[in-house]
Amino acid sequence: MTAYRLVVVSAGLSKPSSTRLLADRLAEATVRQLGSTGRPVEVTVVELRDLATDIAHNLVTGFPSAALRGAIEAVTRADGLIAVTPIFAASYSGLFKSFFDVIDPDALTGKPVLIAATGGTPRHSLALEHAVRPLFGYLRAVVVPTAVYAATDDWGTAGDRLTDGLPGRIDRAGGELAALLGGRVPAARPEQPGPASGKAAEAVVPFAEQLAALRV
Repeated sequence: MTAYRLVVVSAGLSKPSSTRLLADRLAEATVRQLGSTGRPVEVTVVELRDLATDIAHNLVTGFPSAALRGAIEAVTRADGLIAVTPIFAASYSGLFKSFFDVIDPDALTGKPVLIAATGGTPRHSLALEHAVRPLFGYLRAVVVPTAVYAATDDWGTAGDRLTDGLPGRIDRAGGELAALLGGRVPAARPEQPGPASGKAAEAVVPFAEQLAALRV
């Protein structure tokens, strides 16, 4: 039985990271609630902290490193995505935005995405709605209704009479992503290029040659 491919993108910068912790909790909730489908789930975590230099090089050269290419392919082929960023200056981090800048703009079209963020104060929670959700709307992804924001004070609290605590919000968001994934057939696995498949490796034109051609 084909497994769902769930990719988690975490833009946390520290170790240990509350951003990574929130990403892991969301993945656990989604996998648990996908259990009713009977299909296995493959979870891949992309830590942008480890790719920061590769992303910067890709922005100025146009060519991804092998590690960054693997991360981009994982996101592109995913059946569902969980994207978590720390909030800096009332918006997503530059590293988070730069990673999605180097991905093909059509790669996320129609893909279910759960968005989440962490911050030091609850006053930045609307950054998910005025910055992160519009970003994925521009990329034509299908963003689940519940976006999860976790301020420092949210960890270990039970919420109030109007708002669920963090565990409740995580379960609700994971359930919404699982419901979207459960209604989809996992994407077919692409044939790996190689001698057996008869596909030739893509030719890479050096950047200097491309630049010289532009000057003609």
